[in-house]
Amino acid sequence: QVQVVESGGGSVQAGGSLRLSCQASGNGYSSNCMGWFRQAPGKEREGLGVIYMRSGNAYYKAAVLGRFTIAQGNVENTIFLHMKKLKQEDTAVYFCVSASTRQCHTWTDPAGTELSVDGDYRGQGTQVNVSA
Repeated sequence: QVQVVESGGGSVQAGGSLRLSCQASGNGYSSNCMGWFRQAPGKEREGLGVIYMRSGNAYYKAAVLGRFTIAQGNVENTIFLHMKKLKQEDTAVYFCVSASTRQCHTWTDPAGTELSVDGDYRGQGTQVNVSA
């Protein structure tokens, strides 16, 4: 059984920063990739970015480039989502995913600006609230 657990959500004022953490754990489990998506009330799920653990290659939704960064932790199967210059429209539940062998992302537009993020396992999500 693999568990994915997110943490670090909370309330922050616009312009502030927040760091979310995610760890995937399971007996002998190793992630090929991990990533983040978010969902706001009444809105479609939105892929944010992924990282491939062996290569360190990361891919992002174009609209968050420069504000959001995904980094691996020192503990295996751990990643962080560093978010800065937060805006009210960043308010959402943030979910982490992990996949053992498959890819974690698919580009959904020809220009490569939007991506779908998914994995074999998903966490319960952590709420981020950005106020004015």
